[in-house]
This record gives sequence, C-alpha cells and structure tokens, in this order.
Amino acid sequence: MAPSDLMADYRRWLTFQRQEQLSREHAGIVQRLDDARASSRQVMQAYRSMAEKSAAEGACYRTLFLRTRDNNEALACEGWLFIRRLLSEGQQARVRATLLETFTLEDGIVAPGDKPARAVTLEILDRVHMEKGMRTSVQVDCASHADDYHFVTLLDAVRGDLRPYLNGPDR
Repeated sequence: MAPSDLMADYRRWLTFQRQEQLSREHAGIVQRLDDARASSRQVMQAYRSMAEKSAAEGACYRTLFLRTRDNNEALACEGWLFIRRLLSEGQQARVRATLLETFTLEDGIVAPGDKPARAVTLEILDRVHMEKGMRTSVQVDCASHADDYHFVTLLDAVRGDLRPYLNGPDR
C-alpha cells in the first residue's frame, strides 16, 4: 500500500471516529436533558441569554444537531451558532441564528471560513412521548432547513473569534 493511500485511509478513519464521538455526545446530552425534564421555557431563557451575549460580545456557541441523509439515516453534525435574536409568542419560540458548520461526515472537519455561514431559524418545541406515559421533552428543530433537527447548544462552549466568518452569502 502506497504511503499516500495509507494516510488517506487514516484520515478517513479519523473522520469516522469523530462522527461516532459526536453521535455519542449528542445522544448523551439529549438523554441528560430528558432526565432533567428541561422545559421549553428553560431552553427559551438559555437562548435569550445566548442572544444577549452574542450581541454584546460576539459570542458563538458550540452546537450539535442531527441531519437526515438521503437514505433517511440521521447523523450528528457540529457547528457554532451566533444567536441573533429570540422571537417568542406565548408558548412558541423561534431563534434566528447564523450557523458555521465545523463537522459533517461528508466534509470531515471544516475550518471556519471554508464553508459559508448560513442563516437558520430554530423552533423550540415540546414533544410528547407516548411510550413514556405522555411525558414531554423539549426539542429544538431547524424550521428553515428541514433536514437539520434536534439541536443541542452548549452554554459552556463559547468562542468570540468567529465574527469575521459570519458574513457569508447565505447569512
């Protein structure tokens, strides 16, 4: 096997390893949110706080989300969200944000600026789980890109150096 083939296989293996790590991390966070019985009101308050920090300090927050592929399989993706604003009316809330993707299985690790930022609208929803005795859980789905859903955004993973990459054509 040629050294270049060996390195290509190694890079591909690293990409699959990262995919598996993100999938486990996403599932673990979703389970912790379920166990904590987080409400949509609590999640709305968290996004409101993120929007304030984004406006004041240019903060971007690490987010994990699922993307449905052509074969209807969902794989975890990673990115950074710049929260522009939270729009809420009663029990319904929408989050306007800019997403910088930093990992997908197809692209592997993506450096900021290698892929254009895109505007997204997220919806904060309460889901009813019939199999859990009519228990509800909160879920954040992308209203503007139907293949992206179940966003989990981490309050403790923040960057302030991504503002130059937020001005893409789809922002």
